[in-house]
Amino acid sequence: MIQDIFPHVMHNEYHTEAAPKPDDIVFCFEGSKLWVKAQPEISFLRMKELEALVSELPEFADELPELTYLFTIDEQGFYMTKELRCDVPSTDNAACAQSLNEEESIQPSISCIEIRELREKNQISQEMAFAAYTAKHLADWYRDNHFCGRCGGKMEHSKSERAMVCPRCGYTSYPRIMPAVIVGVIKGDELLITKYRVGYRHNALIAGFTEIGETLEETVAREVMEETGIRVTNIRYYKSQPWGIANDILVGYFCEAEGDTNIHMDEKELKYAQWTRREDIVLQPDSYSLTNEMMKRFKDGEACL
Repeated sequence: MIQDIFPHVMHNEYHTEAAPKPDDIVFCFEGSKLWVKAQPEISFLRMKELEALVSELPEFADELPELTYLFTIDEQGFYMTKELRCDVPSTDNAACAQSLNEEESIQPSISCIEIRELREKNQISQEMAFAAYTAKHLADWYRDNHFCGRCGGKMEHSKSERAMVCPRCGYTSYPRIMPAVIVGVIKGDELLITKYRVGYRHNALIAGFTEIGETLEETVAREVMEETGIRVTNIRYYKSQPWGIANDILVGYFCEAEGDTNIHMDEKELKYAQWTRREDIVLQPDSYSLTNEMMKRFKDGEACL
């Protein structure tokens, strides 16, 4: 899955004095879009390339944007800018051509893509996709915490930890993580396979967010009932996965259908829901998601504990 980046190691400790090196990665987000280099394959902007773009694109007004340190993978640092407009040249045009020295020239072709496209294009290594998704999670949080939710004051970066602090009232905001469940519902030799009505186009499992005052196991039972009308028993934890695209921590569970197993599908949420024999399960086209790992585990006849 996407967080399994061994032998690479992510260091998410916050360093207030971190400074970008020329080959460190800088993420430039605009909402759900991300600036990327598009040729010959998709890759992310390095600090030295961002510096080269400053004089080439009006978005920067000849001034390097403020950078925020995010994390490090192995020895490479990752940073982000404040949100920028994505009115950059298309992938068919060079955004800039600047010689750093006699031996090296930067000629990146810059484009904006939806961050979910990283998964579809399948050109990014697993550790880099993980980095982009985690960066998106943090970028959303920073964007939403410019002002204090308690008194409306302008928030400032904490001097000691990853947090935003209000100097007016003292309120401290930490990155928010939303818990959600992924549920593999089993009936003998069949698994309950779904497809969302909107959004992701491939096979999936029952999923949903935990509500206030609810345990994760109660979320499992409620979501399965709401989306398919099926009661479940023997709910057991499998594995978890950070999913920064939606600011989630996904928690995977397997369980068994109980009683009436006729499906009464929520047509507002799902395009279809059906019991599928393990040999007939069509997996997702990539190995990024906890959902796909759970489906594959059942399909391959492994224990779903």
